[in-house]
Amino acid sequence: MSIEVQNISKSYGTQKALNAITFKVNKGEIVGFLGPNGAGKSTLMKILTTYIDADNGIALVNGFNVLTHQKEVQQSIGYLPEHNPLYLDLYVREYLAFNADVYKVDKKRIEEVIELTKLTPEAHKKIGQLSKGYRQRVGLATALLHDPEVLILDEPTTGLDPNQLTEIRDLIKKIGKNKTVFLSTHIMQEVEAICDRVIIIKQGEIVADNKLEQIFTTENDQIIEIEFDLKIEEEFIKRLPNLKSFQNIHDMQWQLVFSSNEDMRAKLFDFANELDVKILSMQLKNKNLETIFREKTL
Repeated sequence: MSIEVQNISKSYGTQKALNAITFKVNKGEIVGFLGPNGAGKSTLMKILTTYIDADNGIALVNGFNVLTHQKEVQQSIGYLPEHNPLYLDLYVREYLAFNADVYKVDKKRIEEVIELTKLTPEAHKKIGQLSKGYRQRVGLATALLHDPEVLILDEPTTGLDPNQLTEIRDLIKKIGKNKTVFLSTHIMQEVEAICDRVIIIKQGEIVADNKLEQIFTTENDQIIEIEFDLKIEEEFIKRLPNLKSFQNIHDMQWQLVFSSNEDMRAKLFDFANELDVKILSMQLKNKNLETIFREKTL
């Protein structure tokens, strides 16, 4: 088990940032840790990286307790914080050499991480001359220097342009084949692109934890937008089977939510025939991660 969190709680004064949360992350998983601002994501990441202590509970990283074996935890983790702290006046190789001394790793590892993170074209420059995307690469290269088992990435693609986003996502996915990656982000497309599993947190408590492909199949609601050629009274709409909720979008157009594993579009055709009306359009609006996130956190 790469990460194990057992009943971790943390408060700042009267505000409870984390409330007895529990989960496990296996080696080789890429897990997206999601939640609105103030939900407790960064707090947990700081606990896992030994920057702060929890008030209660136990957290293990690579089998080491974050409270009693901080040095071993730090050696097991590569951490990229949200605001990537870099010495802008240092050259890329100079900065990596400084960190290699801190981690006591062989200097040949510097060229390995430069190649891995595709920093080679910019490695001769000062960090202050680099774009945001390349600075993120420097942060990732630093996190990878000591070849850690676990990578903890807090908002790793903040402020990147679309090309840089794709490059960093591809890099994280590549790294995740051999390591455990635990990352937080507000970009749902990013999670769908690279993560195996999603943990959603709200006000310090876990409200969803599932494999990415399963988080959709466990949400059985079907959202169907339909437009008839005639106006239909609400009392008739209410008669539809398995109807969970409905909304009259405009005149003859409705959004219908069904709680059923059965494809309700066939039922809607039968419904229209019974009322002797025609269906002008009908669209199944599959839920995406953003929809589920909003449902879980609002």
